[in-house]
Amino acid sequence: MEGKEQARLRVMRLRPEEDGDVPLPRYMTPRAAGMDVCAAVREDVVLAPMGRAMVPTGFAMAVPPGFEVQVRPRSGLAARHGVTLANSPGTIDADYRGEVMVALVNLASTPYTVRRGDRIAQLVVARVETVLVEEALELETTGRGAGGFGHTGLR
Repeated sequence: MEGKEQARLRVMRLRPEEDGDVPLPRYMTPRAAGMDVCAAVREDVVLAPMGRAMVPTGFAMAVPPGFEVQVRPRSGLAARHGVTLANSPGTIDADYRGEVMVALVNLASTPYTVRRGDRIAQLVVARVETVLVEEALELETTGRGAGGFGHTGLR
C-alpha cells in the first residue's frame, strides 16, 4: 500500500510469565485474511456435546479507532470436529481493553478437548463507520418493502 500508513494492532500479554509459550495472534500465510488465535488454558477444557466454554487467550489489545476486530470460527475446527463460536462473528471494539476470550461451542455428538496452544479462532481486522441515528416518521419505499428473511421482493 504505497503512500498509505498501515494501521497497527497493539497486543499485550496479560500474564507473560505464565503464557509466554502461547503464540500471539498471527497470520499463518502471507495472504491470510485472519490471524489464528491460540488457547491459553492452564488445563485441558473438555467441551461436552452442545457444551460451551469461554476460552482465554492470554492477551488484550488496542484496536485502532475506526476499526473492529471480528472473532470468527476456524473452518477446519468446525468441519472436522463440530466446534465453532457461540457468537459469530464476535466483535472487539476499539475501546475494549480486557482479555480476548473465545466463546466456543461443541455442536458435535462427541466431546472435544481444547488444549493449551490449540488454534481455536481467527481474528479479522475490519474498518467500521459510525452513523448518526435519526428518528423518522416514515421511511422511503423500496421494491423489497418489509419482506423479511429470504425475501428480496423478486419472484
